[in-house]
Amino acid sequence: MIIYCRKCAYHNFHPLNLYIDNDGICSGCKIHEEKDILDWKAREEKLLKIVKPYSESKRGIHNCIVPISGGKDSYFIIDYVKNTLKLHPLVVSHNIHYNTFTGHANIANIQSKIGLDYISQTTNPEIVKKITRATLKKFGSIYWHCISGQTVLPVQIASKFKIPLIIWGAHQGVDQVGMFSHLDEVEMTRKYRKEHDLMNFEAEDLIGIGGLKRDDLEHFIYPNDREIEATGIRGIYLNNYVRWDSKSQHEKMIAKYDYKTKKQDRTFDNYNDVNSIHYSGLHDYIKFIKHGYSKITDHCTREIRLKRLKRSDAIKLIEKYNNVKFKDLDLFSKWINISKKDLLKTIDQFRNKNFWYKKNNKWINKNFIFQIENKINNKKKKINTPVFINNQINEENNNQYDLVNRGWIIK
Repeated sequence: MIIYCRKCAYHNFHPLNLYIDNDGICSGCKIHEEKDILDWKAREEKLLKIVKPYSESKRGIHNCIVPISGGKDSYFIIDYVKNTLKLHPLVVSHNIHYNTFTGHANIANIQSKIGLDYISQTTNPEIVKKITRATLKKFGSIYWHCISGQTVLPVQIASKFKIPLIIWGAHQGVDQVGMFSHLDEVEMTRKYRKEHDLMNFEAEDLIGIGGLKRDDLEHFIYPNDREIEATGIRGIYLNNYVRWDSKSQHEKMIAKYDYKTKKQDRTFDNYNDVNSIHYSGLHDYIKFIKHGYSKITDHCTREIRLKRLKRSDAIKLIEKYNNVKFKDLDLFSKWINISKKDLLKTIDQFRNKNFWYKKNNKWINKNFIFQIENKINNKKKKINTPVFINNQINEENNNQYDLVNRGWIIK
């Protein structure tokens, strides 16, 4: 039975193991309440004590690693690490291949504005296509290679250069679904990454699928325990020590560093994931058919919890954006060399019957609670959508991926 949280818009089938209590409130909303009661000044002071041994280390010029993407909270993390924690990060970026010009421009911009030592890794596009064909057919994902690369490269670099500290932004298990309290101070683990980020598939698990060999997957293989222990690698999350508010943080970075935004088709949030063509398009559609919710639900839930959006308005926004057609199917199907018909047929194999049923050869969504609540709430009533700053640049080319940065910098 599908049960929705009475406060936000999440349901009890959330893939990150959200639970709903007897009062109808989800674990994510319960843990979010800590944001309003914890002493965040004291939390920050604790963080400063944690990083002090690293800042005082006599090792080389870099005392931590910070992953960056050109979207999401990268600017805030780098700014905080350099200017508040007074650390000297080595910034690393895994190339997701689905890059927008905006994402590349954001990376170039922050490099020029704040000054960074930066390492980027690009895997052979033919290997990435091979991996994507395998993950698409095996477990219905076009994004495994992105998430896997983004979460393993910092650990590989930490092991190679003997830099023991990696600083991440927000832990989804804390900030989104309340698997942990902020006070648990949960850190990055291989186990959590496999079970929740990688859909239970490590790179080694893909060997032999679609002809994949170990050499094809080298960029995605996690260092072994012996390598991690030798360096003493640990990955801490800032949201355990900083009151996390993605919208507010982005707006500070727009003002301070001219972070560039990009309008998204299937959500009102134009701050996050501006570096990817597919994250809020085809990838989001796949998420919707597999899990019964999409990015608009994530963003609405966040804004409800931060008291910037009423749940009644959120339900209308979810209904509106869930029905927006994604526009990136042609681009992806040409890139991976699969017909649109075959691609959609493959994706349909992973459609979750808890949320979908077929009528007159058409798939119908079972979000009955939204339908009922929309009848209760006047549909003609104006929706009060949170306001997001428009700080876009003109994309030079919308018909192909920007695989590498061509040297343009935001002026």
